[in-house]
Amino acid sequence: MANVLWLQGGACSGNTMSFLNAEEPTVVELITDFGLNILWHPTTGLQIGDQVQDLLRDILDGKVQMDILVFEGSIIQGPNNTGTMNLFADRPQMDWINDLSKVAGYVVAIGDCATWGGIPAVPPNPSESTGMQFHKKNKGGFLGADFVSKGGLPVINIPGCPAHPDWITQILVAISVGRIGDVLIDDYHRPKTFFTDFVQDGCTNVTNFAQKVDGGFGRRGGCLFYEVGCRGPMTRASCNNILWNRQSSKTRSNHPCLGCTEPGFPHNDLKKGSVLKTMKHLGVFPKEVPEGRSKLAYYMEAGFQKVMPTNKRVMETSK
Repeated sequence: MANVLWLQGGACSGNTMSFLNAEEPTVVELITDFGLNILWHPTTGLQIGDQVQDLLRDILDGKVQMDILVFEGSIIQGPNNTGTMNLFADRPQMDWINDLSKVAGYVVAIGDCATWGGIPAVPPNPSESTGMQFHKKNKGGFLGADFVSKGGLPVINIPGCPAHPDWITQILVAISVGRIGDVLIDDYHRPKTFFTDFVQDGCTNVTNFAQKVDGGFGRRGGCLFYEVGCRGPMTRASCNNILWNRQSSKTRSNHPCLGCTEPGFPHNDLKKGSVLKTMKHLGVFPKEVPEGRSKLAYYMEAGFQKVMPTNKRVMETSK
């Protein structure tokens, strides 16, 4: 049995709701089949008020074992690194996190706010928000670059806005059955099981991407990368392989990927005109190209596809 404590930080509740919608396994199966004991959860926890505070103190005093600390939301350090913008159980929540992380078997950060700081960390960042072990792309965050839990691992990051529910439950299962050592993590501490392939892999518009068929909102059959800011070719996530609700994904419903599993999210720091629009040089060349490709090679290939299309629709729209 693994005891799990789930805490919720600043500006986030979507991952809590996502978790409760998990299907493989479900939250009920986590408890009945895999032996997870949820000590407290913001939505399902029975304790309220002083009872929560008593539970946290019992954990710190060693009276209650906590195998997994799950945290969602940004770590709010403001103002002036006091954390008093976000009080929880009569203390700045960041103080609880600092103490609890030292006694946790493993620490799991859920969602972009907890992993990289997310939207609250966009400059000027008045709340002084940051992630558990990263601030944007920079390792460090609240717990510091050298933090490792009692289980010997750094913070395990499961990003997303929100994170896919099955990413969350499957990692909790891996910990609870003693197999987390088999899970490889990348440079940003993401499990490679879910964050190796690109969102573009499995996208139903991938052929249109290869043949440069431009798409747009409300117009099916084209790729959203060229005009409306889809970041599928640069974003590592399994959204088109482990479908949401086993039904669909953003790109399959004709919405561009926002790149929410990458540490740069929100990209371009929400600069005006950068959301749902492809940023370009000279109004023609995308400023960012698929990962692993040189810009020159990509521009040449895309230009060739536009001039010498093999797709009927490209031929019609390239006249």
